[in-house]
Amino acid sequence: MRALIEECWKPEAPAEIILVIANNPHAAGLKFARESNIPTHVIDHRDFKHREDFENEINSVLRANQVDFVCLAGFMRILTNNFIERWSDRVINIHPSLLPAYPGLNTHQRALEDGVKFVGCTVHFVRKEVDVGPIIIQAAVPVRPKDSIETLSARVLAKEHGCLCYALTQIALGNIKISSGKVEINASAAPTSSTTNPLVL
Repeated sequence: MRALIEECWKPEAPAEIILVIANNPHAAGLKFARESNIPTHVIDHRDFKHREDFENEINSVLRANQVDFVCLAGFMRILTNNFIERWSDRVINIHPSLLPAYPGLNTHQRALEDGVKFVGCTVHFVRKEVDVGPIIIQAAVPVRPKDSIETLSARVLAKEHGCLCYALTQIALGNIKISSGKVEINASAAPTSSTTNPLVL
């Protein structure tokens, strides 16, 4: 969230962060948002008996504030299909793995246990299934021999910030469309090289 806010401070930024919603009243991001003069709203899911009522409140607040697009950043609640359909192709999420590998939780622990040589992050449009949806951008991060969950997650997090900001910028510029379930980006180019881990080829 902080990375998105700071990205939108740039004079040339095409997007504006107009509201930060959290379901945790103690979320650290709320303090930064308020210090940045961005309106905040806490909608504690524990105050609602049914998930649909919780999401209806979120939807009402988004509509009241004339929000056009939603970025999930550290929001650890699964959204129902009802909410996702209301905001079809207007919700993106960041996940700390190279989806479809390692959806769900404990991604870095699982990757280290499996001995994979690359991990990474994925920004994707949200669908009703968890961590499934058209992929906008991915970044690969090599696993080092002495990596721990903490060191690996820190390097992936740095890539998450850049990928999420890139995705929002391209969406705001109108450079992204979904065709046959896949994302096309007008302003992007595919990489022209590849790498290995270990670096032998």
